[in-house]
Amino acid sequence: MAGRAKGISRIGVLVATGALGLATCASGSGGTTEPAPTTAGDRASSSTTTSTAADATTTNRAGTATTDTTTAEPGNRTGSGTGTVLGLPGGDLVVRRAVTPRSTPVDGSMRTPDGRERTYRLYVPSSLAAAPSGGPVPLLVALHGGTGWGAQFERNSGFDGLAEANGFLVVYPDGIGVGEHNTVRTWNGGDCCGPAVKQNVDDVAFVRLLIEHLRGQYPIDPDRTFAAGHSNGGILAYRLACELSDQIVGIGVQSTALEIDPCHPSHPVSVLHIHGSGDANIPITGGKGPKAVSGVAFNRPFDAAVTLARADGCPAAPVRSVAAANRDLTISAWSPCEDATQVAFVEVKGASHAWMGHATGGSGSTGPAYAQLDSSLAIWNFLSQHPRR
Repeated sequence: MAGRAKGISRIGVLVATGALGLATCASGSGGTTEPAPTTAGDRASSSTTTSTAADATTTNRAGTATTDTTTAEPGNRTGSGTGTVLGLPGGDLVVRRAVTPRSTPVDGSMRTPDGRERTYRLYVPSSLAAAPSGGPVPLLVALHGGTGWGAQFERNSGFDGLAEANGFLVVYPDGIGVGEHNTVRTWNGGDCCGPAVKQNVDDVAFVRLLIEHLRGQYPIDPDRTFAAGHSNGGILAYRLACELSDQIVGIGVQSTALEIDPCHPSHPVSVLHIHGSGDANIPITGGKGPKAVSGVAFNRPFDAAVTLARADGCPAAPVRSVAAANRDLTISAWSPCEDATQVAFVEVKGASHAWMGHATGGSGSTGPAYAQLDSSLAIWNFLSQHPRR
């Protein structure tokens, strides 16, 4: 990490209700906890694109340390920062809450150098569709959990509504699938998960090609290209932070772990990791979860944040606080870090593995979704304030 400029601002770590979307999520989608497999009928309202490898074309557009514990009171700030910063790193709610999506998702495919046809779903906000030659816009690569698929995570996360409200592109790639509808999908995040690991699928290369392809079609800002992920998707997001940091600027993940070693990003990467203490799939203490189907003894989730904080040149000891607005939340935050990046780990008392703040919280057996924190809103609020500098 020699030669990197140290971040010059310290971002506060106190918590405000608005910063986290602590009320029951208004942007959540209805539906059952166990989504049905996507069929041709599900995709009937979507357009289709096809592409091949890099020149694809479309047919339709730190270290572990002892920390101090404080109670964060709304309205207070610690340190100084650029812009209004309060609460969870990324602070006050600086983004718009989700609205009803106005565009139609586009389904696409591309052939990767290993000969596989890889698929994805893309949401283009109506503001960009109406003015495609406008200024550069952010891109969010949203990665579904194990046994899920792109369209399922689209419904579960509500990122389309946030993209519509805030003018960013969101793409939902599909992992390698098995099963009758080819929808039981996994990612190769290192030690997890499933067929993607057994087949040694290069999902990092797939994501790189997908980003390159989309940049050829839309005015994507390379300094605001982010990844979000749930469970196995979060495991891949961490791998992208380690191995694709020339493209991925920051990640926001929930209910996950880092499952590769070593991790040596070429650029600093901001990280927000949200994890429930009641997670029975990827336990917050690590190891095999009683509801997990992967058979993996997961690394301790907190250690993922420690690893990235160390790689980002953050202080050795995070600042820890308990949110006064919601005392279920304990936040460990590392700041300042190199190139104005930041790393934060949020433990949510009692929360399950399900994607928080949304009724359809995930694929598989995840438990009830914790309602007092909207993970999608918190992640976008954090990432939007951490472009590459």
